[in-house]
Amino acid sequence: MTSLKPHITSKCFVNAPFERLKNDLLQLFCDNRIQPEVGLEGDILYTHSLKDFEKVAEKIEVTGLSCTLHAPFLDLCPGATDHVILAATRDKLKKAFELIPVFQPRSIVCHLDFDKYKHKMRYQKWFNNSMKTWENLLAIAERYKTVVMFENTFETDPEAHKHILESLDSSYARFCLDVGHVQAFARNSWQDWLPAMDSWLGQLHLHDNNGKWDEHLAIGKGTIDFRGLFNHLEKNKMHPIITLEPHQEIDLWDSLKALDDLGIFNRKV
Repeated sequence: MTSLKPHITSKCFVNAPFERLKNDLLQLFCDNRIQPEVGLEGDILYTHSLKDFEKVAEKIEVTGLSCTLHAPFLDLCPGATDHVILAATRDKLKKAFELIPVFQPRSIVCHLDFDKYKHKMRYQKWFNNSMKTWENLLAIAERYKTVVMFENTFETDPEAHKHILESLDSSYARFCLDVGHVQAFARNSWQDWLPAMDSWLGQLHLHDNNGKWDEHLAIGKGTIDFRGLFNHLEKNKMHPIITLEPHQEIDLWDSLKALDDLGIFNRKV
């Protein structure tokens, strides 16, 4: 474990699945004052009670920590043209958004799940269905003053995100740039997404890879240009929420050290 510095841990979040927080990670986070991004993937929204979520949320609150939420996205399609899949997607996402008053998160991260190979030929239908999905969910988030962050996954360019955000036209709808997904899936770089999305940027998901797969390595262990990214943010006076997404504990400590070495919080980013 590296020596943790409060000026770093107090200004970033670390993704952790809810099941792991409940079972074994929450005390580690609280002891080290690490702020969690609570992951809601899998079946937990169906298999856990409201009280289960309240217990974790209460522990986070009494420790004096903030949190963010990460809504489920695997197997979901918020703009599905199949009405059964669309209904199931909306039902699951609604369950996630109903936890906003429980956790009082700084943000809730969501995925458009736009796939040009599946959706481009029926783009308008996908877009219309997506808008209805997000308009209804955004109304919940706005009620509790929680920002919805739309994260890139398999999208190869920012056009779908830009179209949705322009159309929602809400200060509670912003963009979450996942730099690892940009390199691993879009096969381009953050420069292909910023500055086009600068005006909507509200959050960063940070992890590294070597461009071949979504490895979720520690910052600096792959080939992503993090120094250039933070120079861009500093130059444009941008202050997004910063979230680390390590898949191994050692990558958490290494990433926190990398943030310290980069001096990003000394630069007020």
